[in-house]
Amino acid sequence: MRRNRLILTIASYISVIFTPFYLPLMGLLALFLFSYLSMLSWGYKLHILLSVWIFTCLLPTTLIRLYSQYQGWSLLKLVQREARMVPYIISIACYFACLYVMQLSHVSYIIKAIVVAALVVQILCAIINHWWKISIHTAAIGGTTGAVAAFSLIFDFYPLWWLCLLILFAGVLGTSRMLLRIHTLGQIVGGFLIGVVAGFVGVVI
Repeated sequence: MRRNRLILTIASYISVIFTPFYLPLMGLLALFLFSYLSMLSWGYKLHILLSVWIFTCLLPTTLIRLYSQYQGWSLLKLVQREARMVPYIISIACYFACLYVMQLSHVSYIIKAIVVAALVVQILCAIINHWWKISIHTAAIGGTTGAVAAFSLIFDFYPLWWLCLLILFAGVLGTSRMLLRIHTLGQIVGGFLIGVVAGFVGVVI
């Protein structure tokens, strides 16, 4: 019994750590560290990272929490498909606002592509959610995987180890979501595959 509780606690922490809202930020950080964008000043990079954190992490999570409190919902209510549409709309609006601010600041498209890919993933998941409760967690990490594959073509680097690491994380995350009984295997795999396609297309368009 104690062992089962420990496993579920670890699964809960993994779900929180790999929340979809943090993945654009992690993608940008990787881009700033391992591509030619590492030559940019840290002042500029921190400015971009802070802006993206505000619009893709702080703002949507705060607004979704306020909406849940207004509805009198617990966090468990948000795992239900029917309750997810407004949070999706809030998140998508925040991502559009982030892109608008980046456009006004004349940010390079290579940097904006991370947010574009994440936005495409969210829009597709919101549409599919009307009929089927897809996993946004694995869709987000799938989007990161697709974006890495796209950037490997753009920057001409060999992404095997990156892809292996992301797929490993996706497996751990998907297993955690199933242990918590939030998603089925089909929803996990479907989310990841949709994320891969959307992330790749979001970067190369």
